[in-house]
Amino acid sequence: MVQNPLSAVEVRVLGSLVEKDITTPDYYPLSLNALINACNQKSNREPIMILGEDEVRGALATLADRGLAGTAGGADSRVTKYEHRLQEAFNLTRGETAVLGVLLLRGPQTPGELRGRTERMHPFEDLEAVIAALQRLMQREPPLAKVLPRQPGTKESRYVHLLSGDVEGWEPAKQESALSPGAEHECLARLEEALAVLQREVSALKQQLADVKKISE
Repeated sequence: MVQNPLSAVEVRVLGSLVEKDITTPDYYPLSLNALINACNQKSNREPIMILGEDEVRGALATLADRGLAGTAGGADSRVTKYEHRLQEAFNLTRGETAVLGVLLLRGPQTPGELRGRTERMHPFEDLEAVIAALQRLMQREPPLAKVLPRQPGTKESRYVHLLSGDVEGWEPAKQESALSPGAEHECLARLEEALAVLQREVSALKQQLADVKKISE
């Protein structure tokens, strides 16, 4: 486990920089606005976040202090741009960077999921190559990844990064209801009313069917 675990916002910022470095090199390094958009995009992100400028700036400052990100030098632009320094910090291969980047963006995943989701970043030949990259991340000192206990009823183990600290287990965050208590009560009342209507209709159909049977007899 690395020292000074990263926060969820720092993980999202770092993962977004890694992804865009590999998948959209023509637009990398990223301006602050482009980085905010990358952090908040709805595809390939678990969980979905809505980060503001202050949050992303704060995360960039912390990542810079730890040597994991910083401003891009020599960029031909008046706008400040940012880049990750993950490979320099940990001396990672392209495949290891891709795996770690996807783990940062999408949480624990199986080797099969990682192979599919890293395809644009690094095309692994097979699952064994993905597992080999995971093993190298796990064997580092300190380790950068670990395997989670297999969940009941599942065939594959999931792997998780350790840049946010050790992980005993992991489950997706529960989505809180966006409805107010009053709105929830009203919604429930409507559902109950609709169910009552359906039950009456079913009873009527059953009676009609019984009448038809009597006539046919």
